[in-house]
Amino acid sequence: MSVSLRPRRSVLYVPGSNTRAIEKARSLAVDAIIFDLEDAVAPAQKAEARGHVLAALRDGGFGPRECIVRCNGLDTRWAVDDLEAIARSGADALLVPKINQAADVIAADAALARHGASAVMALWAMMETPLAMLNAAAIVPASPRLTCLVMGTSDLAKDLHAQHTPDRLPFITGLGLCLLAARAHGRAILDGVHLDLDDLVGFEAQCRQGLALGFDGKTLIHPKTIELANRVFAPEPVAVAQARRIIEAHAAAIARGEGVVVVDGRLVEALHVAEAKRTIALADAIASRS
Repeated sequence: MSVSLRPRRSVLYVPGSNTRAIEKARSLAVDAIIFDLEDAVAPAQKAEARGHVLAALRDGGFGPRECIVRCNGLDTRWAVDDLEAIARSGADALLVPKINQAADVIAADAALARHGASAVMALWAMMETPLAMLNAAAIVPASPRLTCLVMGTSDLAKDLHAQHTPDRLPFITGLGLCLLAARAHGRAILDGVHLDLDDLVGFEAQCRQGLALGFDGKTLIHPKTIELANRVFAPEPVAVAQARRIIEAHAAAIARGEGVVVVDGRLVEALHVAEAKRTIALADAIASRS
């Protein structure tokens, strides 16, 4: 399965210092878990949180959920110990915050290799600064380990002095630049968090906007938003049924020596077949998790 087709509808941040939340994550209907050693952990608890996360990964029990660990920033005093521990943790990926340029990706990749990370451990990049937006095209191809971008719209808002508006217009340029870079190189990309946990209507609107823009899923800060994110970012049954009709009708047209065909009143050609196959593959991947 290609990087972009692995289900990542819901990706939940779990504080590394919260052992109850870590334990609960094993039973949540979430596609991926980001064990956070950075923003969600107080300075005095950094080492303890790292130990909790390592123990949880060693014990396992997370099933098909992707397990990612977010380290502290590469320029912090915790980074060296974080990178050494994560490289040997068995996590699916390392998430590096405050990526600003390609050199940051290269440095993180080198650290993983130096500390014995397996070849299959992926590298994820937090895109949360103005420099990251401007350098996205160079950041994404900087390492073959880099498989996913994660938008950090909260930090981006701080740096831009921007407001969190319902339409997220202040972030559209940055979101678009990162989406373009991710798709140009076949990488996955996740939308940023929604901070107002009481505003589920606004959360759903953000999810639907993210889906329309092209994001693979949504990063989350509370389990109560998982079901909604899973529902929005999964192909709807009617879309899956239409995808099957498109593939069948186009195959029949090709057999007749025709390059295009009309399905449900719409012209269908090869590019629509490719997207239809992606829809079915994603739906099948989601179904297999059940």
